[in-house]
Amino acid sequence: MADSERYDAAIIGSGQGGTPLASALAAKGWKTALIESRFVGGTCVNFGCTPTKTMVASARNAHMVSRSGDFGVRAGAGETDQVLVDMTRVRERKRAIVSSFREGSERRIEQAENLMLIRGQASFSGVRDHVFELSIKGEAGSNSQIAASKVFINTGTRTAIPEIEGIEAVPYLTNETVMELEVVPEHLIILGGGYIGVEFGQMFRRFGAHVTILQRGDRLLNREDADVSDAMAELLKGEGIELIFDVKPESVRYRDFITLTFSDRNGRREIEGTHLLVAAGRTPNTEVLNPAAAGISCDRRGYIRVNDRLETDVEGAWALGDVKGGPAFTHVSYDDYRILMKNLDGDGDATTAGRLLPYTVFTDPQLGRVGMTELDAAAAGRSVRVGRIPMSYVARALEVDETTGFMKAVVDAESDEILGFAMLGMEAGEIAGAVQLAMLGRLPAAVLRDGMFAHPTLMEALNTLFGSL
Repeated sequence: MADSERYDAAIIGSGQGGTPLASALAAKGWKTALIESRFVGGTCVNFGCTPTKTMVASARNAHMVSRSGDFGVRAGAGETDQVLVDMTRVRERKRAIVSSFREGSERRIEQAENLMLIRGQASFSGVRDHVFELSIKGEAGSNSQIAASKVFINTGTRTAIPEIEGIEAVPYLTNETVMELEVVPEHLIILGGGYIGVEFGQMFRRFGAHVTILQRGDRLLNREDADVSDAMAELLKGEGIELIFDVKPESVRYRDFITLTFSDRNGRREIEGTHLLVAAGRTPNTEVLNPAAAGISCDRRGYIRVNDRLETDVEGAWALGDVKGGPAFTHVSYDDYRILMKNLDGDGDATTAGRLLPYTVFTDPQLGRVGMTELDAAAAGRSVRVGRIPMSYVARALEVDETTGFMKAVVDAESDEILGFAMLGMEAGEIAGAVQLAMLGRLPAAVLRDGMFAHPTLMEALNTLFGSL
């Protein structure tokens, strides 16, 4: 590759870790290439956080209109009780916000010195004299080559398509394509009861679709404690969503409508729907990348192997974000970037070990989580106390008629250290963030039990929760 363009660093993928990393390296004076095969911003901006939460907001508005009578509010003269959803307008609003975020990122990249945005699909060609060689297939079929002293892989993941007989001939939806629907599905079948499945399930139910969620396991959100999973199931069933567990899909066919054949605890049966959403897992974008050509190894599922410093098994190559496996959250990817920059700047001691993981599932109400579950604590051999209160104990929740759910805390029985927190309730993600701050500050549970919080806010419920231990 004697005629290839030479860079100090190549970042493959412009996700929520790769983009700030490219900008930071360029600001250090490194000649940097940021290679993107699709859209700047990665999954979060284009197909994940930003568009889904925009549509969740539309679904919540539809839901609150349908509940207006509960608050003593009546529609104006000439209106009916039916809530009408304009999916074209919902989609337009989503597209506008995504475009705004994406175009803002593109402008900042284009204005940065030492940073080149290269459009195309990158693949490793080899390594020569500790320099990585990359081939880039452009959008119009063009091919080019670059070389880089250091590479950072941020290619993310995509929907995993299960091996079901006939699925290749069925017009199934993914988390990307389901948000482009022009009409509300008459009956949406969802394969998968994880975070994506429950968010889209509730969203489209509130838009007016009949929704059925098929889950391979015996409960939703199977990484959560059973009480959290059960509460989420009751929430969705209460809104009219059908849940079927222990499902083993067998075949699917399409003729005017979709027919899925499966077996479950009740035997072999069929379900018919107008649309099918596949939300049963993710798979890494590494096969076209060809990391083996550079000696970079993957696990059996195709995820890049890294240590707790995000280093691959080849010197000068790192991976960050979803492509390395583990929790697939934007904030994890961004924290990966911070770890890399600390080490590249010379501090050298930043690792992923012991990171305190928060996340929010944007159902309504939200599920906010941080730290250990009860199951995690038991597996770690910790002796714990568990506090739990229903949201009906919270004055603020009663005042706004949002009493679905509960708060839960897991605390070390000896040290009073807060090990974990879960909340299914209004603004749960924000309250989980407040508890996370206490955990980061190593505050014992007694501090939250005895702290003075403003009334009437959700925060004051922490007095009651930690007082219940």
